[in-house]
Amino acid sequence: MKKLIITATVDSTASYPDNPYSPAKDDVKSIADEYRRAVDAGASVCHIHPVSAPDAEVFSTDGRRYTALNIDAWREMVDRIMENRNPLIQCGLANVQISDRIKLIEAKKPDFMSFNFVAHDIRADRIPGKKPTIISMPNLLEQLRESVEICNRYGVYVDMEVFHTGAYYNINKLYEEGAIKAPAWASMMVSWPGGAHTPGTPLAMFNMVYHMPPWINWTCSSMDYDANKNWHILTQAILLGGNVRVGWEDNPFLEPGVYSKSVAELVDKIVRIARLLGIEIANPDEARKVMKGEISDVSDVSDVSDVSDVSDVSDVSDVSDKRNKE
Repeated sequence: MKKLIITATVDSTASYPDNPYSPAKDDVKSIADEYRRAVDAGASVCHIHPVSAPDAEVFSTDGRRYTALNIDAWREMVDRIMENRNPLIQCGLANVQISDRIKLIEAKKPDFMSFNFVAHDIRADRIPGKKPTIISMPNLLEQLRESVEICNRYGVYVDMEVFHTGAYYNINKLYEEGAIKAPAWASMMVSWPGGAHTPGTPLAMFNMVYHMPPWINWTCSSMDYDANKNWHILTQAILLGGNVRVGWEDNPFLEPGVYSKSVAELVDKIVRIARLLGIEIANPDEARKVMKGEISDVSDVSDVSDVSDVSDVSDVSDVSDKRNKE
């Protein structure tokens, strides 16, 4: 039976700046300790934002704004997380130049690097009256191709962030070119605020999974400002055959208004939900086998081609396989 792969996130400085438990972005020890506790609770993938350099904001010749990285802090963080543990390390930071990504890989190679496969348009505006955090990057096919080629050169998996189905155009193009290999890995980003938003509804999620290429293993992240809805969305993802991502970046609340005191508490909650559904949790070694294609993790979605009226589609939680049949 398929086991659930859990990804953990820690950094909430942009998405939930009022989180009283989130460490400062340069507090390497505290961040690493949070990841270690999350792994002990059941996470097998750590989605990490590298520490910014002191003069973090830099501009390229084309005027785009990027974040410079503290490579020594990245190396220290990964070493601390991996001490007596073996999770997969996923590097996620949208606005980093290719040259810095190469330096990071050469200093301490992650298992994954995350790239948004549509235009990055995030608007973290949860707090009324506070200036929102805005992240905007074009992520053209040519830029994605270069990023994927570098990952291939260094033997790093690509985490393809899918904010809406437009990402599948770029994914399929690079697959046809041979740049992306099967099995691949994608993160379905649901209810994230901004112009790339996909609503956290069963039908919207089913649409994303239904149109996903059949050779992709996937996980789901939810950033709905309704805390309960995030847990509904993640449960829906499990029922659709996917994996899940939890943590302070995505949803720091155990319930409405109640911040988790550690990321491990969020991991523990999704572990309990999964086990209530009869699904066990993958350990890091099992997760690595999925990445290598040694264990099948392709989700199950039934054929709904005969649905004549979408207004009748209210619950797709019991669907069972279309993608494997195509």
